[in-house]
Amino acid sequence: MRALISVSDKRGVVEFARGLREQGWEVIATGGTMQLLRDSGVEVLNISEVTGFPEICDGRVKTLHPKVHGGLLARRDDPEHLRALRDNGIECIDLVCVNLYPFRETIARPGVRMEEAIENIDIGGPSMLRSAAKNWADVTVVCDPEDYAQVLAEIRAGGHTDRATRLRLSAKAYTHTAQYDAMIAAYMRAQAGLNEKLFLEFDLVQPLRYGENPHQRARFYRQAEAVPYSLAFARQLGGKELSYNNIQDANAALCIVREFEEPFCVGLKHMNPCGAAVGTDVVDAWRKAYEADKVSIFGGIVATNRPLTREVAELMKPVFLEIVMAPKFDRGALEVLGAKKNLRLLEVDMSRGAAAPMQYVSVNGGLLVQELDTATKAVAAEMCVTQRQPTAAQLDDLNFGWRIVKHVKSNAIVVVKEGRTLGVGAGQMNRIGSAEIALKQARAAGHTEGLVLASDGFFPFDDCVALAAEYGVGAIAQPGGSVRDEDSIRKADEKGIAMCFVGERHFKH
Repeated sequence: MRALISVSDKRGVVEFARGLREQGWEVIATGGTMQLLRDSGVEVLNISEVTGFPEICDGRVKTLHPKVHGGLLARRDDPEHLRALRDNGIECIDLVCVNLYPFRETIARPGVRMEEAIENIDIGGPSMLRSAAKNWADVTVVCDPEDYAQVLAEIRAGGHTDRATRLRLSAKAYTHTAQYDAMIAAYMRAQAGLNEKLFLEFDLVQPLRYGENPHQRARFYRQAEAVPYSLAFARQLGGKELSYNNIQDANAALCIVREFEEPFCVGLKHMNPCGAAVGTDVVDAWRKAYEADKVSIFGGIVATNRPLTREVAELMKPVFLEIVMAPKFDRGALEVLGAKKNLRLLEVDMSRGAAAPMQYVSVNGGLLVQELDTATKAVAAEMCVTQRQPTAAQLDDLNFGWRIVKHVKSNAIVVVKEGRTLGVGAGQMNRIGSAEIALKQARAAGHTEGLVLASDGFFPFDDCVALAAEYGVGAIAQPGGSVRDEDSIRKADEKGIAMCFVGERHFKH
């Protein structure tokens, strides 16, 4: 029996090759793999001894030869194939162990030149994997060091691998080469300025119990590279399995948290914030967020951008919550919240500075792709379009409300005061409807003056300004850009409201 080994990832390859030799297998290897095996005392043939041809072009050509691919592709149950091998002095190769040049790692390095990237495009490796995978009925193909132990165990037990194992490894090899080619294609298309194709690579995190509803099947996948503020790369410290809706809601909460550097806490239900606040510390932020809407937070999700302490955990404990997320949980917080067996506790990387990822949204028969909406203009005094100017305190609240309203379903209106939400109007078919919801919620909680309002889109009429004045709003932030902007400005001046046109819209559908 013959094995050909040529690997870039050399983890465990010496032990694997030694195990094959102990079972009487002949081992062929290339370049660096051959040298490593010989230096480790493993008897091995150089690929050139098999092909009768030297490695040329700086190693670009070494395994692209009939004595390699004939030995891999010949069917052992076809007499004509076997006769062709004999006539041409070709021996069968029964196992291929190959993993590919580190293209992903190469292009991930800052400032890498295209010439260097191209030299890390493997040609012979994928060719051998594909040949061996095609002939899986007779040939074992191994591209992952994690499979070495099982392959050796089966060879020791029966002289060769099981048929089911060879089929699984064949599928794995084709997946490996497909991912590799897609990665290279994406890189080369980017260099050429092409965008006519989109290849996505995501790995299964877990199957879910069901989707949005119990009759829908669902799975959770993640991309290869970890990014901050990602539930896909979070560490679950306690509680039951996440559901489809949990994941959607938790992701929405993390997008809001990313807006704030000061201590911040948000409670969220059905993709919309129901209470959010900045505070002097995490305890203060939680108290204010919870008091913003004690009813809606029931069964909700909470996220904070500060380590969770025992003190805040004790305050959260009486409230029924589905998920609590933080960059860190101290031991006391874990003791308190970990006692609630169904409460999911998620530790999430909340580091700053990562490039904005793309956002993918499926539609029937298609896919929408856009940059994630991570940029948020600061509301400044010079954006004021009214006679009354916002005070410093109002500017702080305008900025707070502006960062919150971009994460509320359109049409979105948020009413805030002193760094916390008092009313949230989401997803109505007209803007005045959302304004009524948010303002009535604030009044019901006893707040009738000194309020600040933020709108994700412009006001098509002056009715929202008029309504805001009735409920004690003193300052408004909105994008501006309506053909009736002057109507809203006149109404604000009439009511003594300061209004800023930020100049950017934040619809969220």
